[in-house]
This record gives sequence, structure tokens and C-alpha cells, in this order.
Amino acid sequence: MRHGSVGASVLLAALALALGTCGSEDTSGDTSASSGVDLIKDGEIITCTHLPYQPFQFERGGKIVGFDVDMIDLVAKKLGVKQTVVDTPFEGIKSGEDLNARKCDIAAAAMTITPERQQKIVFSAPYFDANQALLVKKGSGITSLGDLRGRALGVQSGTTGKLYAEKHAPDGVQLKDYEDLALQLSSVKSGQLPAAINDIPVLLDYVKKNPQLEVAAQFKTGEQYGFGMKKATSQKLEQTVNDVIGQAKADGTYDRIYTTWFGARPQ
Repeated sequence: MRHGSVGASVLLAALALALGTCGSEDTSGDTSASSGVDLIKDGEIITCTHLPYQPFQFERGGKIVGFDVDMIDLVAKKLGVKQTVVDTPFEGIKSGEDLNARKCDIAAAAMTITPERQQKIVFSAPYFDANQALLVKKGSGITSLGDLRGRALGVQSGTTGKLYAEKHAPDGVQLKDYEDLALQLSSVKSGQLPAAINDIPVLLDYVKKNPQLEVAAQFKTGEQYGFGMKKATSQKLEQTVNDVIGQAKADGTYDRIYTTWFGARPQ
């Protein structure tokens, strides 16, 4: 019995040592704990977005998917956690209110980096180049903002597309606000609205699925998207996100994700 007890003790000690070794191996990677990134919930990074904004984020088969989702999945993998996506109005995202209220750790909503927004939230390095475009029905004869005098132009609330229209649409063009992208675009499709302005990649994706529509004009604005984080407390998360973006572009992962959602490699 004593020999058996000693043997059991030795076995248990060896087992404990083995488990301890395995544990140290598991925590040696880039997890949220070891990286020092402060997340709202253990084991997950919570992402605020505004649905739908295809192909950046939208629901398909009961699951939220898209370009932005895939990019933040890379961040989650780097941190050793899973991603949880929260759908919330865009106003709360761009104002930083959702981040300040700890509703989410990061905002991924095809959000253009602007000086005004940078006063309220911390942006990652740019991860996507995007300009504005005009959506119309084929054969409409509309090829510019000037062709909309006396008519309505659909804009999405809180977006840089709306800001561009406010600055560049000539007198006589009535701007009609839409909170929801899907409703804005479907209004052009149904004929309720003669034209709408929004980001080029979103409109090109919509036109592919609705060939009765076309992108009549593109407006070069030099816009770039960034992921948003809470000011003052997000330095380590910001560095992690920037590292992930840089690595993805260097090793071809970014090109693969881009091709998945846009059908071609970035130019």
C-alpha cells in the first residue's frame, strides 16, 4: 500500500507537471490576457456594426458575414478569443458613444476616417480605400448630380456620402435621408427615388445583383476606412489591430479576403 501510495503520488506529481507545462504553452501565445488588451468580456471581442452594409457586414443564413467581419476575425484569432457582432445605429458608432458606454470593444462598419470622427474615437491604420458613387436606373439619363435639379437624391444619415452631397449637389436637388442602406438602395430600385449616393464598393456589389441599375458616376474623395476604438484606453488594442492589418497585407491574407467579397484583388 505504501509503495502504491508513493507511486500514485509520483504519478500525480508528474501529471501536475505535465498539465502545468501544457498550460504555459497555451498562454504563451497572443491572447487578450498576455497581450494586455482590455476586453469587455473574457474570451471575446465585441464588434459594433450597422447592418446591412453588404459586402462589408450583412446577415446571410442567420449569420453575420462580410469583409469587415473577416478582418476582425483575424484580430480575434491574434488575441485568442472569438468575435461577437452587435448591430447598432451608425450614429452611436461614429460618435464614439457605443465605445464609451462599453457596448463594444471595436467598431467595424465601413467607417471613413475623418478629422471630426478622430476627435471622438481612435482609428486603426486605414484598411480600405473607398470613394463615392451615384446609383441610378439604367436608361435614366442621370449621369451627374447636376441632372438631379428639381429631383431627390437619397443619402444615408451620418455618412460621408451625405456630407459630399451637401457640399457638391447644386441648388434644386432635394436630399432625402435614409437611416438604413437597404431602404435607400431599394428606393432607387423600385423607382421611388431617382438616385442615391453611397460608397463605391457597396453600390457596385448591389448593381451586380440588380442589373437594372447602374453606377452612373464616381466621385473621388480619397476616403479610407478604419476600425474605431475607444479613446485613451485602446492603445494596446489599436497596436494589435494595426499589426493584424499589416501582417494580412504582407502575407496575402488581405488579398484573399478582398477577393472573396469583391471578386478581384485590390488594385
